[in-house]
Amino acid sequence: MDKPPTTNNEQPIQKSELQTFIDDFLEYLEIEKNCSKLTIRDYRHYLETFDKWYFTTQPGKDVKDLDLATVRKYRVYLANRADDKGLTLQRVTQNYYVIALRSFLRFLIKNDHATLEPSKIDLPKAESKNLKFLNKEQVDRLIMATDTSKEEGVRDRTIMELLFSTGLRVSELVSLNRDQINLDRREFGIIGKGRKQRIVFVSDRAADWIKRYLDMRQDRFRPLFIRYSGAIIEENNGEKMRLTARSIERLVKKYVRQARIPVDATVHTLRHSFATDLLFNGADIRSVQEMLGHKNIATTQIYTHVTNPQLRNVHKTFHSGNK
Repeated sequence: MDKPPTTNNEQPIQKSELQTFIDDFLEYLEIEKNCSKLTIRDYRHYLETFDKWYFTTQPGKDVKDLDLATVRKYRVYLANRADDKGLTLQRVTQNYYVIALRSFLRFLIKNDHATLEPSKIDLPKAESKNLKFLNKEQVDRLIMATDTSKEEGVRDRTIMELLFSTGLRVSELVSLNRDQINLDRREFGIIGKGRKQRIVFVSDRAADWIKRYLDMRQDRFRPLFIRYSGAIIEENNGEKMRLTARSIERLVKKYVRQARIPVDATVHTLRHSFATDLLFNGADIRSVQEMLGHKNIATTQIYTHVTNPQLRNVHKTFHSGNK
């Protein structure tokens, strides 16, 4: 039978009650909630940060002793805590720690453990950010900046056509395999954030570029998008050849500079551009929600204030500056 870990003095290292509950919660996220490994990793980091702070500042106390005064002290700690680069945590990042704590407390109460009621912990509103998106002319300039005389340039053109056509997240794009795309039906299935499944539709133009790119490929590698630098590694259907999310972020940035786009555009900017393009052209908000893979429509509604033609018409008709 396995023995518990020990220190140099051969004394078993005992987990605190809080640490045990955190492990139970992470297991619940994985098994019951079907959360991704990335989500579980983030929650582990947030809750282990709280565990370390609570153990250090509140010695001898456990979860039943947690109160609002202690949570306020923890939030002061977060507000003054520096990240790995020595920078103070942004307000939105601080909120992630508190959201994780509230979810954890909700899990404890659900499992009949006495602790602070999570609804008593308020979240301050994060600072709103301007929604960055490209208009059609800017998207075309960005896409046309690629050099399609080379296979690598055809790949890059295909990537950006597909991003604008589908609104895929970068993690979803890099996970695509070449046998996943149905060019006849112009669609494919994807498992996105939160393991949510959805159907993604490919525009005629994007489908043409995917076909052109695949026709140029001489390999049998499984990934849809592969790298062209470094050693060729054929094992495991060329999995080591798969283009990374970081590489796609870099190539988008490169073409943004080359096309002189006046927006600090990223892969996610193309996702925003996909959504606003649909709404500008009359798509309903529920359909866009489904195509983006948003769990809640409130997330999709961030686009409506920039795409609502009725509001534009009201301003044009009634504002005195337009007379």
